[in-house]
Amino acid sequence: MKQAPYTILLLLIVISLNACVPQKKYLAAQNRVARLHQDSVNFYNEILGLKGTVSKIEEENLMTASRLNKSREELSQTKQNLTSSNETIASQQARLQELQRLIEQQKQQTEGLRKTIADALINFNSDQLTVSLKNGKVYVSMSEQLLFPSASAEVNKAGTEALATLAKVLNQNTDININIEGHTDSIAIAKKYIDNWALSVARSTAIARILIKNYEVNPTRIITSGRSQFFPIADNSTETGRAKNRRTEIILEPKLDKIMQLVESQSTSSTK
Repeated sequence: MKQAPYTILLLLIVISLNACVPQKKYLAAQNRVARLHQDSVNFYNEILGLKGTVSKIEEENLMTASRLNKSREELSQTKQNLTSSNETIASQQARLQELQRLIEQQKQQTEGLRKTIADALINFNSDQLTVSLKNGKVYVSMSEQLLFPSASAEVNKAGTEALATLAKVLNQNTDININIEGHTDSIAIAKKYIDNWALSVARSTAIARILIKNYEVNPTRIITSGRSQFFPIADNSTETGRAKNRRTEIILEPKLDKIMQLVESQSTSSTK
């Protein structure tokens, strides 16, 4: 009970000390505390904002990385396609060069054939036959005067001799296709054949038979046809013109097997 006065005294001292703190400093301290609290709140909000920005940047980085990977894949595919295209172009160029070589070779062979036939038939004059080069083919044009009596499809002696000479060249050049075309003038006939069509066909087949039976030319190489009066080379209104139109053309063409194979392979590869 004796300690109570001391306790009371201590309390009074503490109270008096608190009372001694100036009011202005107290308020300043409170304001400082409030500012620090607000600063903490602002800093926290800034941290949240920065976290959101970082998250957004990370998402953008992922999207950018995805686009970059896609671009790399597209670039890789483009490179592959370019390589494939370059290989295709190189292959096509090689085929084109080979095709040009074969065409040039064919031209040389055709010109050589024309010269060989012209030399072999040099003893026949131009009124009887001509040898020419047209559209990559050799045309041996034999007149009716050389081959047949008028309105007949029976080959005469001079015609047989010319065909014998021609057959030697044909048998030495087995890679040549043979197309025999019969032609007439515009004057209608009234004897053995019903019309000029029949006569022109009969003449072409008569020549084919001689080449095959007499001189053993391979029949698989031969095509016969009759063109009647419809492909004249001169004016049918004059006797001279009609005489020129009464002819048989033996058209010789080197086989195009290698060229066609190359063209077909080119077409096949381009559609793949």
